[in-house]
Amino acid sequence: MKQKQGLELLKTGRNVFVTGPAGSGKTYLVNSYIKYLKEHGVEVGITASTGIAATHMGGITIHSWAGIGVNSYLSEADIEAMSEKPYLAKRFERVKVLIIDEVSMLHHFRLDLIDQVLRTMKGVNDPFGGVQIILCGDFFQLPPISRFGEPEAHFIYHSQSWQDAGFTICYLDEQFRQSDNAVLTILNEIRSGEVSEKSKEILNSRLNKKTSTIEPTKLFTHNGDVDNINIMELDKLKSFEQSEYGMDTKGQHFIIETLKKSCLAPLTLKLKVGARVMCIKNNFEQGYVNGTLGVVASCKRNQDPVIRLASGKLITIEKASWKIEEEGKLKAEIQQYPLRLAWAITVHKSQGMSLDAVEVDLSKAFEPGMGYVALSRVRSLNGLTILGLNKIALEVNSEVLEFDIKLRDSSKLSEKSMLMSNPEHIIREQNEFLKHILPEKKEIKLSSHEETALLLEKGMGLSEIAKKRGLVSETIVEHMERLLEQGLDIDFQYLKKEISQSNWKKINRAFDEIIDEGGEVLLSQAKRKLGANISYLQIRLARVIKGLVPKS
Repeated sequence: MKQKQGLELLKTGRNVFVTGPAGSGKTYLVNSYIKYLKEHGVEVGITASTGIAATHMGGITIHSWAGIGVNSYLSEADIEAMSEKPYLAKRFERVKVLIIDEVSMLHHFRLDLIDQVLRTMKGVNDPFGGVQIILCGDFFQLPPISRFGEPEAHFIYHSQSWQDAGFTICYLDEQFRQSDNAVLTILNEIRSGEVSEKSKEILNSRLNKKTSTIEPTKLFTHNGDVDNINIMELDKLKSFEQSEYGMDTKGQHFIIETLKKSCLAPLTLKLKVGARVMCIKNNFEQGYVNGTLGVVASCKRNQDPVIRLASGKLITIEKASWKIEEEGKLKAEIQQYPLRLAWAITVHKSQGMSLDAVEVDLSKAFEPGMGYVALSRVRSLNGLTILGLNKIALEVNSEVLEFDIKLRDSSKLSEKSMLMSNPEHIIREQNEFLKHILPEKKEIKLSSHEETALLLEKGMGLSEIAKKRGLVSETIVEHMERLLEQGLDIDFQYLKKEISQSNWKKINRAFDEIIDEGGEVLLSQAKRKLGANISYLQIRLARVIKGLVPKS
């Protein structure tokens, strides 16, 4: 199916699975549909199974969006408790279309959990609560991984919700990433389950073959190899002093340990000028996202590191926070600079990337599909260096091979059906669906602090919100404190610009000295420490930005 036909299909309102080979434009098609929906004011949930994949569409992880976190099961009481969180209740009330990208890595039981949450939160017992679901991905890529204590993971087509939703298949057959016919041939042969001798010869010709002048991104199958390469490359920068940044933690020990495992932030971040790094968190205000690559330009002691992006732009990286809250109370939090060394990354982390030069070691490939993912990252053969290759690297999951035939056949039937349909009938179907999902033109009565929340979600500044609301800035911060108590999922980090850098550091030091075990800061104590030069307003604003529980 071509992208144009795929877009027409999405507009009909059917639940659709968008699939196809790496580089066939799956994400581009979905982004086109997102643009169409936004132009009509339709509320759409933009998500992916991983943070890096989510940033390609300007979204968040499905786990965060659906409020399920790392859970594999939620009771009815758990979901009922979710409905009492205003930000989640409004999200589910407004959403009409939900998009999930890179679904090959999504556990089948989590798709069922998302279905359960949507049915309950929307109060509709139709599949996914009547929301149009657009899944996007390629099962030839890497499968979901079960962590300790989780049920055995399978691809999502094993889920009950996949059967119930009746997904129409859109199998894209064009190619937009690879500019090299040899690479395309190899990838197609891997997908077919039979790699020719000629293709194997071509791959062997790239063993230890140096690429162009571009420094390649090194891909490895195991975290240990990635860590060793990164440490070795860091040690090579002997002319520069090494800076170390420790992780700050607070809260319950076992929850802190869960947080450490669920994010990529290192316990001790070691940097030198010239080190290659990857950002591991979104910060749209600062100009980077999860997966942004750069080189350290400055990492002086007691100063925030500065990185230079490929464009030449310099960005100061400030400490980020990962936290777990329950009923508005902070249970655990870790703080670290959102950076990792990135001379090498794992094949898993590379999924969804397009790279000009790749140096890949597949000698330890242990999962069918690993070679396919790694080789499909590169645009041309000249940009590929292979350090090692084992038999399993060129294999794909036999179950996926069989299921892919069904997907192709189903997509052809959908394409044929659309071609045979009267164009006026398709347009009428699209218009009826659009009318169904368009926002209702009725005024919803919101509380004062909820009206402030809507403006905060738009990224408006403090004085700008106060002026628009006809209120003083102190009242707006009071609204923010109340929203924080209620567990609002708004990132207040962009409001740091309201406080000067020197004052921000002074306030942080004061908070570190007086914060209690419950993660609370007494306002009067902070004011006494900081003196007359820093206002109550700035202290309260900083407290909210850091996600600390308000306490007068």
